Order: sequence, then structure tokens, then C-alpha cells
Amino acid sequence: MKGHCQHHWKGELGGSGYRMTKPRQAILDVLGKTKEHLSAEDIYLSTHKFYSNIGLTTVYRNLELLVDMGLVVKFEFGHGKAKYELADPYSKKGHHHHLVCKNCSRIIDYSDFMKDEMQFLKSTEKGLSKNYDFQIVDHLIQFHGYCHKCRKK
Repeated sequence: MKGHCQHHWKGELGGSGYRMTKPRQAILDVLGKTKEHLSAEDIYLSTHKFYSNIGLTTVYRNLELLVDMGLVVKFEFGHGKAKYELADPYSKKGHHHHLVCKNCSRIIDYSDFMKDEMQFLKSTEKGLSKNYDFQIVDHLIQFHGYCHKCRKK
């Protein structure tokens, strides 16, 4: 993951007038190596293991920049802490949506039914764009409910 994407990230940052700093690289490396949705604190703890000079404030500040640039996505799943992951073009996961358990806070990535969903979304986006004169550039789908473990309890 590090090779091609690292070069691409440098280009994205450079094209926006930013340098690839050690903290930014550390954050992107941590997000690129996990399948989890990480909080800023999780990212801080992971990056601090191999880059001890990084501080939590630095992680927060750089995460916001990376989100603004579209390299990282910030999710508010309703559990009180924002979670982060690499944006689809930079992630091994690719485009996906989320199932969120309201009891245990488990987050399940899924990409099943994407073909059916995309047909529905394209039609919906086209109608919304026309009716409201609004240019849609992205969407976020989250389903909230209860996972199988919580339902068994």
C-alpha cells in the first residue's frame, strides 16, 4: 500500500499547496493499514508507537486537513466520537456503506447490493438535482439497527 499511494498522497498534498509531513504520513499509513474505523485517539495511539513526537492536537489538526482535502473521510456514527478512514479512491476497501449497531457500536462495512443501490441512487440524485437545482458530488449511506450478537442477548 505504501508505495503507489504514498506517491499519490504527496501529489494530492503538493497540488493543494501542502507538504507531506511526518505526522500526515504517519496518519495516512495508520489508516492505510487498518480495516477498522478509527477515532482520532486511536490514530494517535497507533502513530505514537512509531512516531513518538506526534501529539493528539497534531493528529486532530492534520485529520481535519486530510478530510478537507478528500483523502480521509470523517464519520459521525452517533456514538459520541468521530471515526475516520481513507477515502474510497485511496482505500483497499473501495466504495462501501455502513451498518451501525445502536447497542454495541459495531460498524460493519458492506458492498453487497451496490449495483442495485447505485441504480437507485443515480435516479434519486438526478431527481434531487433537478428539483432543487443542487449539484450532488457524493453520498453517505448508513443503516442503524442491531447486530446479530446484540439481538441474541
